[in-house]
Amino acid sequence: MKRIRLVVAYDGTQYHGWQIQPGAVTIEAVLNEALTQLMREPIQVIGASRTDSGVHARGNVAVFDTESQMPPDKIGMALNQRLPEDIRVQVSEEVPSDWHPRKCTCIKTYEYRILNRRINMPMERLYSHFCYYKLDVDRMQAAANMLAGEHDFKSFCSVRTQVTDTVRTVYKIEVTRNDDDIITIRVTGNGFLYNMVRIIAGTLMAVGTGHIQAEDMPSILEAKDRRAAGPTAPARGLTLIEMKYEL
Repeated sequence: MKRIRLVVAYDGTQYHGWQIQPGAVTIEAVLNEALTQLMREPIQVIGASRTDSGVHARGNVAVFDTESQMPPDKIGMALNQRLPEDIRVQVSEEVPSDWHPRKCTCIKTYEYRILNRRINMPMERLYSHFCYYKLDVDRMQAAANMLAGEHDFKSFCSVRTQVTDTVRTVYKIEVTRNDDDIITIRVTGNGFLYNMVRIIAGTLMAVGTGHIQAEDMPSILEAKDRRAAGPTAPARGLTLIEMKYEL
């Protein structure tokens, strides 16, 4: 028996998130089915990040155990022949049998993309959130700076979360605009609460329009109340960029 680690990229538009759900098509379910056919044994992957419906990934991580003698580095290429075009394995490799993607120390990076212009651009509609109102990137960055560090992010967490510890560390948060009117909020941290990045994005957009002041960030954190922060930004703008482990 050996354990295989996969780095998986996907367009989440047509999927009900990562985790298996009754009567719904999910990334996990599609991977399990394709791997079971390829390896000719029942396979169930363990995913690192259970991304929500409509969220994309460039580097989510999953593992599975197999008795197959297929070389680990060949599994990804063979699996891609069986997967739909909107899911692709980027890396397949063997890891220690006790390596678990949700129990090992990891640094995660997410990006939230906002198309900020007068008229929407059709090619961006699936991978960014369109905002008609002009956003002030400098004010958004000033607010973002106050979220860096270790904080209790309960105000930036969905009320549906089941975790009791809401303290997380954000190592870096950057807000940039490119020449195509795409504003990118890039957040790197040691872990994220349910909807945390989307709530941060929604709150920073409210700062960008002037509905929330950058100076309000400390009081929003101190409130530990979801109602104190801004709205939850739509899923389509969010992409899990990478997960860095010490292997």
